[in-house]
Amino acid sequence: MSAMGEPNFAAWTAQRVMSAGAFGGNYTVVDKVPPEMLYLVDHHWYQYPPMNPLWHGILGFVIGILGCISVAGNGMVVYIFSSTKSLRTPSNLLVVNLAFSDFAMMFTMSPPMVINCYYETWVLGPLMCEIYGMLGSLFGCTSIWTMTAIAMDRYNVIVKGLSAKPMNKKGALFRILLIWLFALVWTLAPMFGWNRYVPEGNMTACGTDYLTQDWLSKSYIFAYSVFVYFMPLSIIIYAYWFIVQAVAAHEKSMREQAKKMNVATLRSGDAANTSAECKLAKVALMTIALWFFAWTPYLVTNWTGVLQTASITPLATIWCSLFAKANAVYNPIVYAISHPKYKQALHKKFPSLSCAGPADDATSTASGVTSVSEEKSSA
Repeated sequence: MSAMGEPNFAAWTAQRVMSAGAFGGNYTVVDKVPPEMLYLVDHHWYQYPPMNPLWHGILGFVIGILGCISVAGNGMVVYIFSSTKSLRTPSNLLVVNLAFSDFAMMFTMSPPMVINCYYETWVLGPLMCEIYGMLGSLFGCTSIWTMTAIAMDRYNVIVKGLSAKPMNKKGALFRILLIWLFALVWTLAPMFGWNRYVPEGNMTACGTDYLTQDWLSKSYIFAYSVFVYFMPLSIIIYAYWFIVQAVAAHEKSMREQAKKMNVATLRSGDAANTSAECKLAKVALMTIALWFFAWTPYLVTNWTGVLQTASITPLATIWCSLFAKANAVYNPIVYAISHPKYKQALHKKFPSLSCAGPADDATSTASGVTSVSEEKSSA
């Protein structure tokens, strides 16, 4: 980065001085954009001066690191779940789909952005800009609805209990197919005229056009927000709300039964561990909080552009986009590393990477879900 940053910073300083003095401050963030890309750039961005090259260096470094972590982490999740027989369950197919989607997102998003940060503008052409925006939207939408399907599967097992119809492999694969088809519909729409994919504010990444003020473009942003943000978020909150309630009620009945039998607990080791409802509440809180922190800034940016409630700067747009992409980094931690059997397999296959041995998996945050669902199945 130093080879790129120092001469560019000097050039940037000279350009700012020239633009402020000789040219009346007309040098903008758009000036480095190749001519064939200009038809995709909204006039809104012409009012902003070029970004300090240091920001491009920081952004390129951050997205590069996030890409490496996500590709390695999600690739490991896919490998371990696929190669461990005890983990090849219908429910875990959803976890594998989530990991694959997150892997694909950062595998396709990170390298182009690093390249463009080096050149400080989009240099891959208009077609690649559209493909980049489409793939980011596709994998993001797939991840969001896979997380929703995981929440509903847990709701089905824990809340409905014995009355629930268990999901088989065909059912899991059918859900995965529907998720990908649903995501494809939404992400291909801008390629056919309902909105479009354009460069983000700092011109190093591409996403949906939230600045064009015709109703066709605006309607896509509103509809996309409903079906790819508000609806799945509402379903996840609904599912985990009743899951926590069901687990809390189950734990209460277990304690009352133990009291009647004049024993401390009906399960060995409970006295030393946190209660199942507390563990599950933490998982639910983490899931919803990470979702909110990852995707809300990007939603706010899109709605701010559509409603024109505030001025959007180039730097703000790219950091919001980066927050959303970072969701692919910590999803493996929430959905896989908290899985007790995954921790066992990780310790077995990669002992140097496992932070805890197999004996510790009883204390994992997912053990509350597992133990309660097993007890309800055997009741």
